[in-house]
Amino acid sequence: MTSAARTSRRPSTRFREVGPMTNQRSLTEPRAERRGFTSARISLGKIDKAVPSNFVLLLGVTLFLVVFGLIMVASSSTIDSYLDSQGFFGGFWKQATYAAIGVPLMLIMSRFPISFWKTWAWPAMIFALILQMLVFTPLGIEDGGNRNWIAIGPVSGQPSELVKVALVIWLAAVLTRKQPLLGKWYHVLIPVLPVAGAAIGLVLLGHDLGTVSIMAGIVLGALFFANVKLRYLAVPVIGGVALLAVMALTSENRMRRITSFLDAQCLDYEGLCWQPLHGTWALAGGAIFGRGLGNSHEKWAWLPAASNDYIFAIIGEELGLIGCVVLLALFVVMAIVFLRIMRSASDPFTRIATGTVMVWIIGQAFVNIGVVLRVFPVLGVPLPFISAGGTALLTGMMAIGVVLSCARHDDASLARTKARQ
Repeated sequence: MTSAARTSRRPSTRFREVGPMTNQRSLTEPRAERRGFTSARISLGKIDKAVPSNFVLLLGVTLFLVVFGLIMVASSSTIDSYLDSQGFFGGFWKQATYAAIGVPLMLIMSRFPISFWKTWAWPAMIFALILQMLVFTPLGIEDGGNRNWIAIGPVSGQPSELVKVALVIWLAAVLTRKQPLLGKWYHVLIPVLPVAGAAIGLVLLGHDLGTVSIMAGIVLGALFFANVKLRYLAVPVIGGVALLAVMALTSENRMRRITSFLDAQCLDYEGLCWQPLHGTWALAGGAIFGRGLGNSHEKWAWLPAASNDYIFAIIGEELGLIGCVVLLALFVVMAIVFLRIMRSASDPFTRIATGTVMVWIIGQAFVNIGVVLRVFPVLGVPLPFISAGGTALLTGMMAIGVVLSCARHDDASLARTKARQ
């Protein structure tokens, strides 16, 4: 039989029937094209897969707080912006610009795997420390007795806020790697004590005691959520309290703040009591339902830092007790989401990083609110996502981006582990 005859008897795949629903065109397409189409479908599937509920909740609460903050900055900063020749909404547009940068940055950071943060923890920490050192160069700016700002051309910011983010990532990465060794005290101290101590010390040299207090809370929170024995935490706690006491006693301005805080009547109306008293009067003027958005009296140059450290007083004046309770509820919901992410964590990095960010964001929020309510002396820390301040807003959203990354990828790895079992 000739080869031509054998070829003529070979069944043709072009017209072969494999079922009524078979797409015959696909049978004639090259195999390489079919593989490319399949890989494209898989890629799209990865993009469109459902994200964890904790991810959605945390993202939603954060975005709501950012929008709420922009509205209140727009209301509380109008007079100060006008007096600074920036127009009525100069402060708002500046804050909105940072928010427009921070939201995409937060979403981009949420896509990074946990391994990315573990790999880049040390470079991020070194970069943040170098940036903090610049405050002691001609680039540094002193404001209100604190040297904690740098200005490069028209752009200014607080490097200490970036140090907080780097400290969260670095502590989580180092303590995760040393988990089996944390039962011994010297493994707890090294390298946490020298590196974290250097970060806090650089900020302390700039006399920013409020930021130092928050950073100390970040370090203690990381050690606590890394399951370090409580007796090992006693020494740094006692040392930190002693250091804060020394810094307060050696500063005349800080001592005056503390004594005015302890004075229940606070009769120094023209001095240190001016800001706390006007903050209290703002809250009292708002009553239950508030004066209405934009109708604050205290923002007319009566209350210093109306859009910054004392923005909670303006919220109470314009939105009343109801507005304050809603804001507090948002931070409580955020704390609950943090705890849910930690509870479902399979990687120690997720638990430590999320817990540390929770101590930072929630702790700083309640310290700021406590200052306005005169529960604490004036410390000069902003209300996260609400107060005017581009650097604080940007770094706060970066910290949330790290937690979102952990929530997304830790949940995915846990699901894969359960599927294999």
